[in-house]
Amino acid sequence: MNGAILAGGAASRFGGYPKGLASVGGQRVVDRLAGIMEHTLGSPPILIANDPDALTWNTGLTIVTDVLPGYGALGGIYTAVRAAPAPVVVVAWDMPFVNAALVRLLADSLAGDVDAVLPASDGRRGVEPLCAAYGPACGPAIRTALERGDRRAIAFHDSVRVAILPLADVAPAGDPSLLFFNINTADDLAQAESRWQRVSSPS
Repeated sequence: MNGAILAGGAASRFGGYPKGLASVGGQRVVDRLAGIMEHTLGSPPILIANDPDALTWNTGLTIVTDVLPGYGALGGIYTAVRAAPAPVVVVAWDMPFVNAALVRLLADSLAGDVDAVLPASDGRRGVEPLCAAYGPACGPAIRTALERGDRRAIAFHDSVRVAILPLADVAPAGDPSLLFFNINTADDLAQAESRWQRVSSPS
């Protein structure tokens, strides 16, 4: 099982600053995710980034640009499946609370009769496609979706075997509302730091 961190998006609501380089709990989000994924999966994840300054971020990770540029989140997932390669656990780099237990759950749930594993969430999609595991069969299915002009992150699900992990199954890894919290704005970053301090403080 491999890992990939997606450094996608223009971060327009974050002042254009690369969100994964923001620090929460005294560590850059991208560095924390890289450490968790390497420890859990056994090798460093790749970093999928199209920013021309990506080499200056000093992550120590192999940087890969999108195989098919301009296709948003689904293009990033496709690149992860192709370049990591699949089977691969994919995590967006603006999710500071993803932990080893969640990464392991996703990896272990991608069994032989399943092509993709996504955790359920209370977000707008109902699932978390940017914190999920994808098998090799997802590659051709995603390519077909992109070729027909469908860029939704779940556009290819009808063509593969998808398992959705209920929130009850995710909960042992942590509070889903925390695990899937992502940073989009400066207010989100302040909230993330506040929540980090609360969960890290001795009770």
